[in-house]
Amino acid sequence: MVEFGDEVPITYVMGGLAREIDPPYEARMLEWFEHADRSVMPVDPRLWYEGPIRSTYPACMAVKAAAEQGAEAAARYLRALREGLMCFRRKLDVTEALVEEARGAGLDAARFRVALGSHAIVEAFGADLDEARALDPDRFSLPSFEIGSQVLFGAQSYETLREAALAEGAGPSGRPAPDVLAALARFRRMASVEVEGVCGLAAPPANAELWRLAAEWRVKPVRVLTGLLWELA
Repeated sequence: MVEFGDEVPITYVMGGLAREIDPPYEARMLEWFEHADRSVMPVDPRLWYEGPIRSTYPACMAVKAAAEQGAEAAARYLRALREGLMCFRRKLDVTEALVEEARGAGLDAARFRVALGSHAIVEAFGADLDEARALDPDRFSLPSFEIGSQVLFGAQSYETLREAALAEGAGPSGRPAPDVLAALARFRRMASVEVEGVCGLAAPPANAELWRLAAEWRVKPVRVLTGLLWELA
């Protein structure tokens, strides 16, 4: 989105991680901690004790409903769902909670509600499920990435995805990396490791700049169990 710009457009396909999620939930908590360790992203798995979701399908259909308002709206909403579930322990599997997230992400909440309740969204999600299963019929490994002729299964580093895009003929936009304030203005809320990647900074200078801006009351940290998110003050 930053380095390649329009050279690498992103299409989100909802794979429907689980139609039903039954207890016990300890394996889910451990999985989140393992992903946090690998990605250095903040998470709070206490969701699985306090108010576990029973299915990922409602959230998947909600992303398809958000896409009715454009690709950028879908991206903002998907990010809001990820933060809500994995950082802020919000039980996002019922209509009212999903509509509230749409409102917070800057979508037209009334239009979103109508779309979410439509048969068209059920059909759109069904088409996504068919596409995801056709891509990986045996393992159905999420997330998966289809980049040109290449398919990558499971969580991947940015470096791996970048190499795949380059191999398919995409080229960096050539625009300079944004500074920290510009990045936060665009993406609303970011983890420290995301600031590093988007702004082209190593970890020490990225964190030094974030805390310098925090000392000037220009950004503020948002505490999550295993780390911090950052947003404009």
